[in-house]
Amino acid sequence: MSLININDSLLLVIDVQTKLLNVAFNNYSILKKSIIMAKAASVLEIPAIVTEQYPVGLGSTSNELIEALPKDARYFEKNTFSALDNLEIAELIRTARKKQIILFGIETHICVSQTAIALTELGYDVYVISDACSSRAEVEYIAGIERMKEHGVHIITTEIALFEWLKGSKHPKFKEIQNLIK
Repeated sequence: MSLININDSLLLVIDVQTKLLNVAFNNYSILKKSIIMAKAASVLEIPAIVTEQYPVGLGSTSNELIEALPKDARYFEKNTFSALDNLEIAELIRTARKKQIILFGIETHICVSQTAIALTELGYDVYVISDACSSRAEVEYIAGIERMKEHGVHIITTEIALFEWLKGSKHPKFKEIQNLIK
């Protein structure tokens, strides 16, 4: 296992949609941490992919999150649980040539875990931002985190990701990133 770094990272946002947020057990916290991660990706110029599970029924990505994400983030509708079952997403991840996939979203025990496990099976280093993930029930969230750990997924937090990306206080974007968590 290695520390994450800006040059090898791709951010993958899984289904942080209005109706899913409304039923998530820690919805205020997950939205706050998701926005911090999205703003950090924007500041640090880390590419981002965003998925939306059946948006006709579950709504689109939270507007606050959309505003925080990099302007060139790519959005994909999906109706499968693993994002990699969408061939466009799988191809975009492959052609991005990033070995570290940093991901978070809803629901931890379904779409997040199936995507994370599929990515590890393809040889990617997968880092799930645990405090930016949720499920409808906390027990499902916990089970999803444990299942991913069993498959070699690295479980980290928002602040771990931010400070591993920066490496130190001499990074030119340090103050800007630090202000995201104040």
